[in-house]
Amino acid sequence: MDIRVIIGDIASQHADAVVVNLFEGVSSPGGATGAVDGMLGGAITQLIADGDIKGKLGEFTMIHSFGKLPSKRVVVAGLGKATEFNQDKVRRVAAETARYLRSHGCQRAATIVHGAGIGGLDPSLAAQALAEGTLMGLYTFRRHKAKKKEDDPEMHELLVVELEARKAKALDLGIRRGTILAEATNLCRDLANESSNNMTPTDLAAQAQGVADRHGLDIQVLDRAEMKSLGMGALLAVAQGSAEPPKFIVLRYRAAGAPEGKAALGLLGKGVTFDSGGISIKSATNMDHMKGDMAGGAAVIAAMGAIAQFRPAINVVGVVPAAENLPSATAYKPGDIVRAMNGKTIEVLNTDAEGRMLLADALSWGRKEGLSPMVDVATLTGACAVALGPFHSGVMGNNQPLIDKVLQAGKSSGEPFWQLPLTEEYKELVRSDVADVRQTGTGNGGGAITAAQMLAEFAEDTPWAHLDIAPTARTDRERGATVKGHTGVAVRTLVHLTLALAEE
Repeated sequence: MDIRVIIGDIASQHADAVVVNLFEGVSSPGGATGAVDGMLGGAITQLIADGDIKGKLGEFTMIHSFGKLPSKRVVVAGLGKATEFNQDKVRRVAAETARYLRSHGCQRAATIVHGAGIGGLDPSLAAQALAEGTLMGLYTFRRHKAKKKEDDPEMHELLVVELEARKAKALDLGIRRGTILAEATNLCRDLANESSNNMTPTDLAAQAQGVADRHGLDIQVLDRAEMKSLGMGALLAVAQGSAEPPKFIVLRYRAAGAPEGKAALGLLGKGVTFDSGGISIKSATNMDHMKGDMAGGAAVIAAMGAIAQFRPAINVVGVVPAAENLPSATAYKPGDIVRAMNGKTIEVLNTDAEGRMLLADALSWGRKEGLSPMVDVATLTGACAVALGPFHSGVMGNNQPLIDKVLQAGKSSGEPFWQLPLTEEYKELVRSDVADVRQTGTGNGGGAITAAQMLAEFAEDTPWAHLDIAPTARTDRERGATVKGHTGVAVRTLVHLTLALAEE
């Protein structure tokens, strides 16, 4: 879809529909909405007076122009209360407006930038949110449907109309940034929504190769033999139950202006392309969702492509350990003891706790490479979803300044995180009688925290943050820029975090 900024009057645009807006409680519209109202003979004002338009968030009213405007239709989008309006609301309004227009067969639309006028938002940030919301809100995954996308009318052009020419540069910048972030998020969604027979570790590596080729990243993909030579016993233990070979994917962004001698940022993503639970097999209910247990890895791959387009002055390495977790005669078993790349031994208690096994070796590899800080992202624990519900992801780590930056990056991107404790006491829960560390906690609750504590044993003293996106990686509801299926969560957070760290 093409989104572009033009200078002009929204009321004079030729389109299937033009979009204006209204805050809740406004009785006499002004600005662009007022101009359109005037050309419609006061129709919007009359509908407000009649109680048919209230300006509530999520409210849409379509008015046919009957030749009074070049556009066939006018859509009035409710923005809610002016005192509560922010960048997140822009994303939501843009996404829901785009779906509303699509449902009415509109293929070419024009809109003002919500919040950039009397809303008081920075024009560039408002335009960025508009692009993000529109592109993410229109996302569909239809690759395997017999009825092709082109058989249904889709929006293919959105004109962002601004009356003041001095704002054009800021709006263009915002649209470009928002488009990069949204397209990266949608790529992550594509990867996680894909069926596991079409998204094996080999396929995931091929997707990473495509991102590298498109955006000028260096890529290295280690095979089983190379992993074995490096001592990645934890990752290989998980992979040994599947006929699909594991892959260890490394993407490198080398910044032209990176400070000399500064360590590269490490972004690590869990890449379990299907998780049956292994010998500790999961219930059949919703096991199909486990095709997306590589959502963390998909987020890292997609974020690396976006980072390359933003070109921040910081070197970044994306790491995705990828494997399937299946039960078989060769699968790893509860009670096994395996040795990770850093030499520490792990007592296996539950083969369904496989993600931390992959990340243990990824963190060990990252430390050997000198990556600092390191941020891992994973659909790691159902316990985190139980603790936080569907609207926040969890964050823990060993470095509070880094965690604070993650929290701010999540807030800026509209992907909220909530910090869970990771204090000294939790170390007791992952102590093993027979190995250096237990793979899971002792059963005293806090499963999301004990999983993070196990990872902390491999991050050691490197500044590190762990993002548990199990609560938010997938949804069955449509709300704002989030649509049913995999959400692409953490892509924008990782990009915002990288840009923030590059400024230090």
